[in-house]
Amino acid sequence: METSTTNTVKQNMKFYTIRVVNNKERKVKDRIELEVRRNNLEKYVGQVVIPIEKVYNIKDGKKTVKEKLIFPGYIMIEAHLNGEVKDMVKFIDGSIGFVGDGGQPTPMKQHEIDKMMGDLKKTNEVVDVNFTTGEKIKIVEGAFNTFTGVIDFVNHEKEKLQVTVTIFGKKTPLELSFAQVEKA
Repeated sequence: METSTTNTVKQNMKFYTIRVVNNKERKVKDRIELEVRRNNLEKYVGQVVIPIEKVYNIKDGKKTVKEKLIFPGYIMIEAHLNGEVKDMVKFIDGSIGFVGDGGQPTPMKQHEIDKMMGDLKKTNEVVDVNFTTGEKIKIVEGAFNTFTGVIDFVNHEKEKLQVTVTIFGKKTPLELSFAQVEKA
C-alpha cells in the first residue's frame, strides 16, 4: 500500500519557484535537501534546481570557467506540496517564500519546465572575451589544436572568428568559436 501511495505522490509532483536571498541560492538548496532527508520527506520532494550556465572568460591569454546564475535570487523545487513541505521551505534561513498568486505557491507551466531542463541539459556556454582583427591567437580545441593564427574577422553575435592559419606552408582560412581559441 505504501508503494502505491508513494507512486501517486511522485506523479503529482510539480515544479515551484522559491524566492531566496541573493547569493544564498546554493545554501538554501543544500539546506532544503538536508531537511528533506532529516524529516523523511523524500517521497514529497524530487529535485531542487539552481539553473546555471558556464561562462568562459579569456583574459591575458588565460581561459577561466565560472558558473553564472541564470535566475539570481530563485531556485526551483519539484514537490508535492503538503503543509509539511511548505512549512519546511518557509522556515529555511535565506528562503523568502514561494512565488505565486495571493500568497499561494503557483506551479511552473510545462513549457517553462521544459525550457529550464533543456537549458540545463545542454549546459549553456557563454564566452566573455575581447578579440580584435589582426590579433594573434592560439587554437586550444579541435582538429587544429596548438596551431597559431591571425584574426581576420570577429562575429560577436555568433561568437565566431575568421582566422588565417598556416598549414603545410599554405595560409588557410578557418572559422572557429571563441571557446576554441585563446590570445597568443
